Parts: sequence; C-alpha cells; structure tokens
Amino acid sequence: MSDAWVAGRTGARASSTTGKVLAEESPDSGEAPPSSGGPTSESGAAPQESGAAPLGPGEASPAHGRAAPGPAAPGSGHVRPLVAASWQRSARARVSPDGAARVELDEDELTAYRDGHPLAAAMPVIRELMGAYATDGEHLLAVCDAAGRMLWVEGHPATLRKARGMNFVAGARWSEAAAGTNAPGTALAVDRPVQVVAAEHFRHPVRAWTCAAAPVHDPRSGRVLGAVDITGGSRLAHPHSLGFVQAVARAAESQLALLAPAPAPGGLGLSALGRDEALLSTGGRRVRLSRRHSEILVLLAHRPDGVGGEELLTLLYEDESVTPVTLRAELSRLRALLGPDLLRSRPYRLTGLVDTDFTAVDRRLASGAVAAASGAYAGPLLPASAAPGVVRLRERLADRLRAALVDRADPGLLADWAYSTWGEDDVVVWRALCAAVPASQLPPVRARLDSLEAELSAGATALQRPGPHTRR
Repeated sequence: MSDAWVAGRTGARASSTTGKVLAEESPDSGEAPPSSGGPTSESGAAPQESGAAPLGPGEASPAHGRAAPGPAAPGSGHVRPLVAASWQRSARARVSPDGAARVELDEDELTAYRDGHPLAAAMPVIRELMGAYATDGEHLLAVCDAAGRMLWVEGHPATLRKARGMNFVAGARWSEAAAGTNAPGTALAVDRPVQVVAAEHFRHPVRAWTCAAAPVHDPRSGRVLGAVDITGGSRLAHPHSLGFVQAVARAAESQLALLAPAPAPGGLGLSALGRDEALLSTGGRRVRLSRRHSEILVLLAHRPDGVGGEELLTLLYEDESVTPVTLRAELSRLRALLGPDLLRSRPYRLTGLVDTDFTAVDRRLASGAVAAASGAYAGPLLPASAAPGVVRLRERLADRLRAALVDRADPGLLADWAYSTWGEDDVVVWRALCAAVPASQLPPVRARLDSLEAELSAGATALQRPGPHTRR
C-alpha cells in the first residue's frame, strides 16, 4: 500500500448527509457504519483544526473502497490535517483498513505486566475521575502503555461486549502503526491529546465509534508512559471530551509525582531519548534545552571525566571550519542557564551525579534485563541531531538494543520495536518477529515483512540500474 491512496482519500468529497452520521454510526445502533459522511458534535460541529485540507469532488478511497471520512464540520468539505497525517502514517505502516487489533497478552501475562507498570499507581485516580462517567454514559475508559497495548478497558457492560467485536480489549495493541488512526494510538504517535470522531478512524470496523485520548508522562523524566482514553458513541463527539481526558491525564501525572521518590540531593536528571530537545531536571526544576545545549549535555554526561575543548569541538560539529570561539560562546550560554556550579571547564565537565535515560538503558542491557531496557527506551537519542559524537552514541545504543531483542526472540518485545516510529521499516526486527509470533498472529506480520522486502529489492534494483548519465 502506498501513500498514493491517501492523496485520493483526502481529495474525496464526503456525503452531504452529515447530520445523520453519528446516530447511524453509534455503537448502540447495532448498524454498520455508513459508507461516507461527516461526524458532528452535540453542538453541531466536530472539533476543528485550522488549515484543514480541502476535499475534492466525489472520489472514493482506492484502499477503503469508500468515500473519505467526513469533514471537520458539516458542509465544510475538509479533512483535519492531524487526521490526514495519521492516515498517511497508517498507510506507510501497511495497516489493513478491514483488519482488527491483535491481542498479544493473555490473562496471566497481562496481569503480571500491568501490576508492575508505572501507570498502575495512577489507576485509582483515573477510575475515580472517569469510572462513573464511563458507566453512566455507556462509554469505556481505557489506559494503554507507551507501545499502545491496552492495559485496562473498563466501563458499561453492553459497550464492553460491543467493543470486543473489534478487539478493543485489555492485552490488544492499539498503536497507530498496528491499528491505524485511533485516539490512544495517535495521541501516542504525536504526543498530544487527540480526538478521533467516527469516520475519521482508519479502519472500517472502528468507524462506528468516537474516542478521545491524552498521553500520560513520567513527571520526572517527561517520558511517555502511555495514554488515557474515553471511547463510546456519538455523545463523545464534543470538544469537552478532549478537555476531559486531558484533565484526567494531568491528574494522573500529579498523582505519580506525589508518589515518586525524591531525587538525590545535588543530582542531575537528563532525558534525551526520543526527544530533539533534552529535558534537564535539577534542583527541583525542569529545563527544556536548546538542540545544541542538548548535544553538549549528552556528550558531557557520557564522559563524566570531562572532555577537552578540541575534542568536544569535533564531537559537536560536522563542519570543520567551526572555531573554538563558537563553542566557548555556546558553553558560556549554557553555564548562564545552569549556573556556575554545574558546569566546569579544563576539561569541560558536569559536577555531581547525572542520571540519564540513555545510560539507564545501557545499564539494563549490560545486566541482561532486556525487557526493562526495552521499556525504558523511549526512542532514538536526540533523533534530529547530526553531531558526530551524538550520532555514534545513538547508533551504538540502538544497535545494542536491537541485537538483544532479536537474540531474546520475545514476540511482545520485538513487536514493541517493530510497531514503533523508529522500527517500522527495520527488516531485521520484522524477520525476527515473523519467526517468533504464534501462527495465529503471523499473517499481518508476514504481509508487512513481504512488503518491506519487496521495497528493499526494488530499491536495490533501482540502484543497480544505470542512470541517464552513467557510463556503460
């Protein structure tokens, strides 16, 4: 499946019968979702985003065989950019429009996993805020981990039964890369609160539902722990639903902050995995660093004994013409931000203990705790950085973790990597996952691997084919 169908999909005209869609697509109606139409809210309009892409005249989606999901507001003829971007990511991940989420954890595995998950400590607050609302409104509250696996799905009994039909159950993976556009999966993909209304869902079986979700972060490191979600019928197609789950997510983070142990006196915390700009925790405050300062602190944290000026220059800059004066200016600005007691020179070094998320992953790998290392890996180290020293650290850590996952051959851990944004095209891991999954889960994994290998083969053929200016 290519991105070409997305362009056709975002260029399709929705049906003008938008006023009927939510009633027809409600899970309580027992009817199949209509082939087209635009969802509306209780106030008459679904949540909007500015700059939405215009829809063109009546073209059906080649992949879905139906008209595109409805516009952002009745008669607007627009698809929200957030939804269009999510469809594109879903297409690149080869999500089947008619498929169903996979249940990956059986009851025993699920119980052990979620009992040890950090979000377990926040569940009393989440249930207190959402439980009655979900039950009384015939909705579901759901909480997933950072990989999109549902840990808890609770709420109205009849709605729970209907949700089982699309495997919206605890133990199933609902990441965007595995299940297409949906509120919890897309909220994790973009790290922001998301509402997905009816026909905005990527998969046909899910288009009878409306959901809103918000990511939950570790209050100390800023790392995404998972997402909290409210799912149900047409009554959730309202902007208040999005604000509600965002407030619940913030309350969960506050609860985790109250329960978190106090940081070591004088210690520094640095979070740089999956972030272009690192987050520094020091003295009870959290500072978001610039990209260059992020690179400097990552390199200095990796070298607690210190780095000389000339070496630091080569580790930071690809351009050999950059002078030591430029580096000293950057370090001067960083010292002004951190304070003179945290950054010393001759050689450049950080004072005190530095607890970083990337060294924590390294330590766990060294001790053989592969599952713990995988759980702590929030993404590549400063993924946008081109600093030579950071690139080497990033590639070394990713290679070590990938090798450990392949060697362990645990299908759940391999799937966490394969369905992540950084692992969706990793053929080595997809091959290992194909060999590790049970036969019942093999077909979609095999299809994805075949597609990747076909792309690799086509790319190799294109490279071997002589171009118009190639000598023969």
